Amino acid sequence: MKRMCLVGTKRLVKSKIAIDLLFATPALEEKWGSLVPKRVLKKWVSHAIQQDANFVIRLVGNAESKKLNLTFRGQDHATNILTFTMHDPLLDKHVSADLVMCAPVIIQEAKAQGKELLDHFAHLLIHGVLHAQGFDHEDEIDVQAMESLEIAILKGLKIRNPYE
Repeated sequence: MKRMCLVGTKRLVKSKIAIDLLFATPALEEKWGSLVPKRVLKKWVSHAIQQDANFVIRLVGNAESKKLNLTFRGQDHATNILTFTMHDPLLDKHVSADLVMCAPVIIQEAKAQGKELLDHFAHLLIHGVLHAQGFDHEDEIDVQAMESLEIAILKGLKIRNPYE
C-alpha cells in the first residue's frame, strides 16, 4: 500500500467533492443516467474519501474499455474499471482522477456473481476511488488492506460484503 489515509464509514471532515459524469454513447446515457445520478455517485465517493477530490467518471462500452486496458495496462480485454490518477498520491492533498467504468462488463459480472447491479457498481466505484488515493492490490498484504476498507465502506452504505 503506497499511502495510508483515513477512510471509513463516518466522515470526519467535510470535503469538497466534484464529480463529472460522462457517457461514451447516448444509449449508455439513456440506460445509466437515471440509474446512477451524480448525487448517488457523490454519496458513494464521499464514504471512500476524506479529502477534497475531483473525479471524472466515464461509462464506456467493451471496445473503449478494451482499447484503454491494452494501451495502459497491456491487457487485451475489457475490464470493469480503470483508474487514471491525475495527481501524486504521495504528495498532493487534493485527489484528482478519471475513472473509466465499462457498463457491459459490470452488468456481466453482477449477473455472474449474483450481485445487485448497483451494489456491484458502487463497489467498483469505491475500488477506483481507493486506487486514486494510492491503494493497490499488488501483494497479499495490500489485497487484504484494500478489501477490508472496501467492506467497511460498503457496510456504511448498507451494501453487503462483495467478497462473500
